[in-house]
Formats: sequence, structure tokens, C-alpha cells
Amino acid sequence: MLAQAAHNAGFKPLVLDVFSDLDTQQYAADFKLLPALTIEHLTPALDYFVQHYGVTQVVYGSGFEQHPDALRYLASRCTLLGNSPETFDLLHDKPRFFATLKQLNIPYSETVFVPPDNADNWLIKPLRGQGGVGIQRLTNTNLGLDSKVYWQKYQAGTQHSVLFLADGQHLQIIGFNTQWTAQPSNHSFPRAAWECSNGAPRHAETNEFIFAGIINYCPLADSHKAQITNWLTKLVPAFALTGLNSLDFIHTNGNSTVLEINPRPPASMQLYDADLLRRHLMTASPLEDWQSCLYPPPQSGYTGYQIIYAEQDIHIPDGTIWDNGVMDIPTAGAICHTGQPICSIIAHHNQAEAVLHELTLKQHIIQRSLYPWKTTPALINSPNP
Repeated sequence: MLAQAAHNAGFKPLVLDVFSDLDTQQYAADFKLLPALTIEHLTPALDYFVQHYGVTQVVYGSGFEQHPDALRYLASRCTLLGNSPETFDLLHDKPRFFATLKQLNIPYSETVFVPPDNADNWLIKPLRGQGGVGIQRLTNTNLGLDSKVYWQKYQAGTQHSVLFLADGQHLQIIGFNTQWTAQPSNHSFPRAAWECSNGAPRHAETNEFIFAGIINYCPLADSHKAQITNWLTKLVPAFALTGLNSLDFIHTNGNSTVLEINPRPPASMQLYDADLLRRHLMTASPLEDWQSCLYPPPQSGYTGYQIIYAEQDIHIPDGTIWDNGVMDIPTAGAICHTGQPICSIIAHHNQAEAVLHELTLKQHIIQRSLYPWKTTPALINSPNP
């Protein structure tokens, strides 16, 4: 996503990542495939780009939640265009994050940092998570203490996010979105954490809270959107948020509760027609420069993004033909194990229902080509506009 956005904005992207999909290679002027986003692997790759291209600035995406030291290392070598490592760490310091929400009178689900007395309607969440990875329902068998998790009351409702730009004090709303998760029967995991690779398989376990897709359609009333916007006017200066960010929230029975803030360019940025990566870079400029264009940007119709996961182990054969609208395309010979992402798809139409229908159709076509012996498609778990 970031390589494509940089290419479309007229830059020559130099990419460090753990996937290097076919389309990433297409958009990148040069790239380095890393086994992991650790300092050990980042150092020689970054040295290469600094020596050969004189790199001084970096835009980072997902994956550093588990490697905050690597993000600090990047900041020591280059200028980070986006949130600082300090802001990144502050948002992943869950006790301080939820204490700040309480101080600002912003609602969130009941959250504790010691195991609750019973497992009734509680979730276990990792302190440094992304895309729903690692979230599970609390049961009597997993009630024990784990220093790397916290506990939060399960909140039913529709899942949403709001994409926004910030400069540390001010913000511009880009748009409100509706998102959905994978079902347990899909054995689904997000690409940010589980890669398709030619190496050894990684263990996968069922999880119903994994991010699966998003659409820039949000049926909430303007009053509810105004309330979320008001929360952001408090949160942006409280955490010194900069660049593109998104806030995830749950809406039920006329009320919204905050889940988390993603302090990096999120997947929803590709749902909008605006040159958002350039806007992300401009937030480091004086206020009048990046606010010269009013938001939300003009948008015709709706765009949806969906991740397709492997229903069972699959070897990507040579000569696989990928239709238009397919992204994050694995290289021939890659092995995607059960529950790992295969690719992602995107669709645009004037009606939200048509977007979801095309996503379902595209998924059916891809699954049928990869699993020709199957006759019944596994439809995506998407919201009903």
C-alpha cells in the first residue's frame, strides 16, 4: 500500500518489508526482503539504502508494534515522517492510554490490568497488538496472569474507524469507515503478522477478532460523527499525533466506545481518492501548508478492501493469473498455510452494496482458481449496508 501510494505521488519508493509481494516489487525503485523487523535485520538493509541512495527520511507502516526498539533505531538514523517513537510507545502503553481516555471523559469498555475474578464476557488482548491478532475470549482455562496482556469487557456492536490527518495539535477528518473481522471458521489472520513464505510454516490458531476488511461507508448519524471528531480534538494534542492515523471504535445502541488508535498510515487510506501520502508528509510543514486543502476530500461512490485467507495450505502455482483489483500478490512458489493471508482485493462502486458484492465475487473467483476441487465458496463476513 505504501509503495503504491509513494509511486502514485511521484516518488521512487525504497522498500524494507517482510513480504516483498509482486506488486510491491513493481512499485518499488528498490527493495530489501527482511526475515523480521528487528534491528539485527534492519541495520544492513538500511545501511544499503543510505549508502546507495542517500536516504534520510522514512515512512513506516504496520509491524513495529512488536519491535518498538527497531522503530527507535530507525529514528536514530533517519527522520521519521509521521508519529515519533515516543508517541508510538505512549499509545501502546495501555494503562496510560486508557487513563488518558478517562481523564478526557472519552468512553471505552471496562478495562483492567489484572485478571478479572471470573471469565464472564471478558476478552484477553495483547498489550502490543495489531489487526486483532491475539485477541481471544476469556475462559476458565486461560484465566491466569500474563504480563503481556490486559483484559477488556466484550462490547457487541458495529465496528468503525475514522481516518484523520494531524499535526500534533490540529486535525482534519478524511472519512468514517465500517470494518469487519474474520469468523472463527475461516481460520483467518492479518497479513501484518502472518506471512506467506517459502520457509517453515508458522503456527496458526482460530481467532474471531482478526481484521478482514473495510469500506468507506458509515451509516452513523452526523451527531455521532461530530462526537467522535470532538474526541479527536482532545486526543491529538494529548498524544501529539502527527500525519495519517485512524481511531477504531465500536457503536451500539446509539453509543460509541473507543478501542484504539493506530498511529501510522492505516489500510483505510487506500479507500480515498486524495493524495494522502503527500498530505501525510506535509503535516511536518507549517499548518497553513497542509491545511490549504479542505477535508473531507471529494469522493464519488464507495471503496472496499478485503483480505483473502487460506482455507487450507496452498502452494501458489507458476502462471497464476491475478485479476484487476487484486493486491499483495504472492510470488509463484510461495506457500500460504491455513489461516494465513493469500492476497487482498479492492473494489469501487457508486453503491456500498455493489462494493461488497464485487468483493465476494472476487474472493469466490480467487478461491475457485486456487482450490478447483471446491464447489462452495466461503463468502466474506462483511457488514450489510
